[in-house]
Amino acid sequence: MSLLGSNQYEIGDNNRTLATFELASGHSWGDSFLFVDRAHFANGDKTTYTEWSPRIKITEQSLSKFNNLYLASTVEAGDNFTHYLLGLGTDIKIPGFKFFKANFYYRNNDKKDNGSQVTLAWAYPLNDWLYDGFIDYVPATDDAATSMNFTSQLKYNLGPAFGLSTRLYIGIEYVHWNNKYGISQVDERNINWLIKYHF
Repeated sequence: MSLLGSNQYEIGDNNRTLATFELASGHSWGDSFLFVDRAHFANGDKTTYTEWSPRIKITEQSLSKFNNLYLASTVEAGDNFTHYLLGLGTDIKIPGFKFFKANFYYRNNDKKDNGSQVTLAWAYPLNDWLYDGFIDYVPATDDAATSMNFTSQLKYNLGPAFGLSTRLYIGIEYVHWNNKYGISQVDERNINWLIKYHF
């Protein structure tokens, strides 16, 4: 569970606080990542956004730097839209990284042209520090500009200092989003404060 806040958002009220629930799991059949964002805007508005990204193993073979091949999917659901993504994914073996995942999707978009997307996700631990994040690259379509969302978090685990058996992070999240939501020249540069607790 995370709590984030910033006054540097683009589109809508730029001052907002987000509560985020995340659930990541690995299984014999593949893996899954789910998150739900509940945004509270300074003007009183509220929104909910959900993503669920299950991946099903097609093969467990390792080829050089690549490990496993997946049928990759994502559902993106907001207050007024639902997008469906389907494609292929793999795990890339990079020394020092807890994981580095790559997914290549076809996007079935609600209310706008369909297209494609490349998503990279990673986690790099260093003692009590963790640097993790993702890149979503969405090429242009007839009604949307090329969009690139590079969001990452740098956080420090305070759990040991408080005698906790789980992790309690503080840190920052930086969002570098060109052509946000495919809207030309809407570029977000956004630093959030971050508190994250693992149950």
